[in-house]
Amino acid sequence: MNAILYPSIFNDVIGPVMRGPSSSHCAGALRIGRMVRDFMNGSMDAVRVRFDPEGSLATTHTSQGSDMGLFAGLLGWDPADERLPQSADAIAAAGIGIQIEIRDIQAVHPNTYSIIVSKGGTAYEITAVSTGGGMVEITAVDGCACSISGDYDETLVCVSKDKARVLADIQSQAGMGQVLDLEGPWIEIKSTAPVPEMILTSLIHDKRVKSVHSIAPVLPVRSYPDMAVPFITCAQMLQSNDDEHLNRHAVEYESARGRLTPAEVMEKMKAIVTILDQSVAQGLKGTSYKDRILSQQSNLFSRAEKRGELLDAGMLNRMILYISALMEMKSSMGLIVAAPTAGSCAGLPGAVLGAADCMGLGTEEKAKAMLAAGMIGIFISAHATFAAEVGGCQAECGAGSGMAAAALATMKGGTAVQAARAASMALQNSFGMTCDPVANRVEVPCLGKNVMAAANALACANMALAGYDDVIPLDEVIEAMHKVGQSLPRELRCTALGGLSVTPASRNIEQKLKGPAGNDL
Repeated sequence: MNAILYPSIFNDVIGPVMRGPSSSHCAGALRIGRMVRDFMNGSMDAVRVRFDPEGSLATTHTSQGSDMGLFAGLLGWDPADERLPQSADAIAAAGIGIQIEIRDIQAVHPNTYSIIVSKGGTAYEITAVSTGGGMVEITAVDGCACSISGDYDETLVCVSKDKARVLADIQSQAGMGQVLDLEGPWIEIKSTAPVPEMILTSLIHDKRVKSVHSIAPVLPVRSYPDMAVPFITCAQMLQSNDDEHLNRHAVEYESARGRLTPAEVMEKMKAIVTILDQSVAQGLKGTSYKDRILSQQSNLFSRAEKRGELLDAGMLNRMILYISALMEMKSSMGLIVAAPTAGSCAGLPGAVLGAADCMGLGTEEKAKAMLAAGMIGIFISAHATFAAEVGGCQAECGAGSGMAAAALATMKGGTAVQAARAASMALQNSFGMTCDPVANRVEVPCLGKNVMAAANALACANMALAGYDDVIPLDEVIEAMHKVGQSLPRELRCTALGGLSVTPASRNIEQKLKGPAGNDL
């Protein structure tokens, strides 16, 4: 599998804006479905989905939203579409037959989708992976390896004869981007804009060509063949200017990565902050949803605080309140931002928004803090993972804690060095966190882990601002964190096969959440 060479803050770290319990299981599945739909030009009769019994999806595809997201994507919906819970009914109404199988597909990644999609007797097999935080990659078509991650306009050409000549003809066309000779009959055109309609038409009518398939980008920030960034490790960043604030490094990086102006980067993050503020406000007003474990609890915290019944934790109490509201929005299919994932959608934003409100700061300062967090997230994304299926919850809530620590230090005026030290200490404290959601729902112990992430971040930010020694540089911590995550047993990496997820209480809750026929509500 080929990862995107340089992560983007708005692709890989902060986002997508979505609904659903899990970014890798729901938003990622939706993006895969969207690309499959494009591949089939929006028309299909039947879809057979196969999950490997050794992967995470075999046990979690229903409860964590993979089915819901995939069906929505096949229908062409957006990750933020409020109709997501009705996607199964909608795809049935569209006349698309769905079959889901658990069978050995020799999956290399735990979040692997083998999708056989057909129309009028013609079938294709598409293999795709949800790599974490909503990021995806199509890794093969009909068994022929490829790498399609939703950051380019993609055109796949299936050739019936004279492939070498067809390839040469395509390469001779001006402005076609990267033209790749894939295995078997396939040619891939990877471009930064759609292939001109005239060229597509000529390919479709070419007697040497069996079929042509166009796939639009699903990510908000495009990639480019000649991408360049000013740095890709923390050490490189600090070597360039260690007195700069981390958010300015983030703007510099994302401007280069996405070919955006600094103002555009800032406006994108402000838009995300606005969504987060609205999500907190909505969560505090109250949420309801049938298929969840925890009812609204943020109102209990707010009332107890007003009555003076809580210990005086100052800013941390505001963070806990906001984290609770955001987690309740996630669990009720409300609008959230995966930051860096849906399972860890509250720790970082709750810490930043809670601290900012206590400090009387507005959207601009919140956005700067989130950009600082995004910069730390770039280093994690480039050299580790955000997927709990690969690295346990330390890859989600642990990563979010490190990002939040840097954000809080930046919000208080800390330098990039101080922010990096805060992130290093917070990540060091998160090693070994398991992913073992009760009853397969991303609620317990996820709420507590998001709160712990914020508390850890607050403490580490203050320690860094006070001059504490982080001892191990951030880059080395990220590398070590990744190795620890990969060393965790499969049962403790989001498979519902270990830890709290297999306790009697968890099994009882799981049964209660199932309908009379044994299906999830």
